[in-house]
Formats: sequence, C-alpha cells, structure tokens
Amino acid sequence: MITRRNFLLGGAGAITAAAFPQQAWLAELKKEYPNVLMLIVDDLNDWVGAMKGHPNAKTPNIDRLANQGTLFTNAHASAPLCGPSRASIMTGLAPSTTGIYGHISDKDIRSAHDKTSQSVFLSEYFKQHGYYTSAIGKVFHQKVVEGSFDVYGGREQGFGPYPEKNMVWDQPKTSTDWGPFPERDDQMPDFHSAHWVAKELEKKHDKPFFTVCGFIRPHVPWHVPQKWFDLHPTQNIVLPPYLKDDLDDVPDIAKIIADHPMMPTTEWAIKNGEFRNAVQGYLASVSFVDSCIGIVLDALENSAYADNTAVVLWGDHGYQVGEKDKFAKMALWERATRTPLIIKPPKSNTKQTSHKPVSLLDLYPTLIKMCGLPPNPNNEGQDLTPLLFDPSAPWAHVAVTTYGANNHAIKTERYRYIQYEDGTEELYDHKIDRDEWTNVANDKAYSQVKNKLASYVPQKNAPWSKMSYYNGNDYFLQKTIEAGAKGRM
Repeated sequence: MITRRNFLLGGAGAITAAAFPQQAWLAELKKEYPNVLMLIVDDLNDWVGAMKGHPNAKTPNIDRLANQGTLFTNAHASAPLCGPSRASIMTGLAPSTTGIYGHISDKDIRSAHDKTSQSVFLSEYFKQHGYYTSAIGKVFHQKVVEGSFDVYGGREQGFGPYPEKNMVWDQPKTSTDWGPFPERDDQMPDFHSAHWVAKELEKKHDKPFFTVCGFIRPHVPWHVPQKWFDLHPTQNIVLPPYLKDDLDDVPDIAKIIADHPMMPTTEWAIKNGEFRNAVQGYLASVSFVDSCIGIVLDALENSAYADNTAVVLWGDHGYQVGEKDKFAKMALWERATRTPLIIKPPKSNTKQTSHKPVSLLDLYPTLIKMCGLPPNPNNEGQDLTPLLFDPSAPWAHVAVTTYGANNHAIKTERYRYIQYEDGTEELYDHKIDRDEWTNVANDKAYSQVKNKLASYVPQKNAPWSKMSYYNGNDYFLQKTIEAGAKGRM
C-alpha cells in the first residue's frame, strides 16, 4: 500500500488539523491514500430534494449523500454544455484557456491547445500517484480518452433506448422527446453502469482506487420506465416559473446564443398541452437516475471501503425546463449553469451546506488535496477544502461560466453578471429576482456592483480550438449578425 501523505500538506497557507478539531474525519483517516468514488449526472439542474429546486422532486439517494457531506448549492459549470464542461473538469483548465467552448472529439482534447497537450487528466493524475483507475459510462463527452483509465467499462452509443418513433417531439438532430419507455429498468444503460460499479466495489483492491460512474439521465430523451412517471402524476406537478416576455430586456446576442430551433419552446409546449408532460418526463428521469445512484451507494456502504472512500457527485451543468422559453442548456443564465455538487470526505457523515459560489473547475485541485496528493501547478480551479471544514468560511472567489470566446457569466452569492463578446451585458440581483426576469445592467443604482463583477471577467480568451465542431473566435457574434440580416430580431 502506498504511504499516504498528510491530508493538508501543500505549502504556504496550508490549514492545520488543529484549526478544525470538529472535523473528526480528518484525524481518523487511515495512513493510506483514501479511495475516490465519483458520480457524474448528465444535464442535472437543482431539481433534487436536498436543493429544493422543485417541489415535486423525489431523489432519496442523492439526498442521502447530501446528508452525509457538504452540499454546494451555488455550484456552476465552467461551460453550459457537456463537452466543454467535462473537458474543463478533467484537464483542470478553463474554456477561455483552451478554446474548448463547444463539443470536441474526446480523442482531440490533447491536441486542442498547447495547454491541453501538456495537461494531465484528473484520472491520469491519480493513476500516476499509484491509484487503480476505472470508469464506465459518460465521463468525457463521448467515451473516455484512450489510456486515461486503467479499465473502462464502455458506454452504450447515444442516449437510448429509443422507441421506433418519437412519442412527442419529432425533430431531426435532437434526442429531445419524453414519455414512458422502455418497460424495465434493466433495459436502461444507467442501470447496468450502476451494477458495474457495484461489482468494482466488491473486488479486493490492493491499492487505492479512483472509480467514476457517468450516468446519462436526465439527458434527453426523457424516456424511463412507466413507474418513474407514476411517481410524478401530471395533475400534481408544479410548473416552473415562466414569463412570456422574459427576454424583452436582454441583448440580441443573448437571444441568439440561446436560440436552439431543434428544441421545443415553452410557448410550443403550452400551445400543444405538453408543458406538464415535459416537466414530468424530466422529473421522472431524475428519479430514475437517483435510483441508480442508490445502487452504487448501497454497494459502497456494504463494501470493505465504506470508511475510507471519498464520494463526490456532480452534474455537468444545469438545464432549463421551460424557464426562459427553453427546454435546453447552452445559455449563461442561472438554470443552465447551476448544478448540484456534493462532496463527502472519507469518515465523514456530517451534513453541511455551503452557499459560496464555486465552480466544477474546482474539483481537480480539491480532490487531489483531499487525498493528500501534491498540487498540480497547472490547475486553474480553487481548492474547496476550506469550505469542507467551514462551509461559511471567507471566500473571495466567484464562479465563472463561459460559452464561446468572450461570453462569460460571473456568479456571486447574490448577483449574476453576464458580459457578451459584443460588449452587451446582463445583471440580476438574486436577492429580489431569483428567476432573473429583470435585467438591471443599465440601472445606475447597480453601477458599482456591475463594475466590480466585470473585473472578474477573463481578459484572455483563446480562439475557438481548431478541433472544435465550431470555427471562429466570434462565432456567436457572427450568428447575431447573420440573424439580423435575415430579420430575425
């Protein structure tokens, strides 16, 4: 067994165990590296019980984990899209550094930018320090990068299973659809992923492990067996807040960025009597994946590794389920960027909640610090361990979300500021406007706040990576110009 470094080694400013005697889990850790179990949930917004994001949410297993660790209620993706978000987390680098703003083939991540060619993926870092690494399902955008894990259990193609014909929304180039299908849980990829990880936890490991389970629900299509829809009767569903003229006070470029013709609009859903059904589909999909998470958590609790395994759960970004006239991600508003983040250190069963603004980019430095590994100097995120000790500790950082070069959202505990590549802005005061219905960027009463938040906007923005599915540094701005020429504004 590899000798474990002291949990809090790391140079100047390191926190000492004596400073936080209430955290028994630190003192009780074995003198080996702890294991890490990472659970990734695709397209998960705050519609989980522990976050109170929706009154109809039923997620007993995610809630169970939240009751044993630190729940970050103000966690945000570094990009509101699967590919760039996951690339950022696994490389430890911000999209503005790498130019990975959109989808990119996983095999091309290393060649996307000089920085990524020199980066060591999170899983590789654990592997280099003596860990056995394994994964299944959706970890990067598609499959895992070759060689990034010792063992990869694979991923089923797409997001199936699919019915022969779409049940509701039959549009090309999208998996968006909803309705009960198939008949049984064991016909779903996530069910098999959960049991694969359970078997990993039954094995006898002779060195610490870093194991990842990448679930694909609640990514569309919102197809899960009937029993999960039955958990959420449509007559009981509370519809999310929706304002028809919500986007009247946002810049044109904001509308273009969030314009996804392949996805249904809320107005379409209302007109066609599908709003409640779509919300039901999302809630059912979340409840289903929660049951799969329960399979893994039960296996861990019944394993030999229950006391020496850190568990972390995160969604790769949020999702709009009718808010802002959207059923989509790919926007810089709160619903599209915010996602659950739960960190349970080894030996910990203490429920804590932190409302500090944090980024999924912070996962890399946090996990290696938790496990006593030396810091990776290339990491651009912040170490969250101070908030694991004291969730209300002073925190001078903001969460930055980027979607395209020079398009950034800055989130604090109270405000969301958005700056676009054409210089236009949005500002929302969550103390009085949690739904982000009133853009106060031009309100002089907020000028000092706006200027302060603007200082956090990344000043260096790499051009779109040549490996990206998109081209051009001003991709969204060009779309805006083209739309204007076609009279779409």
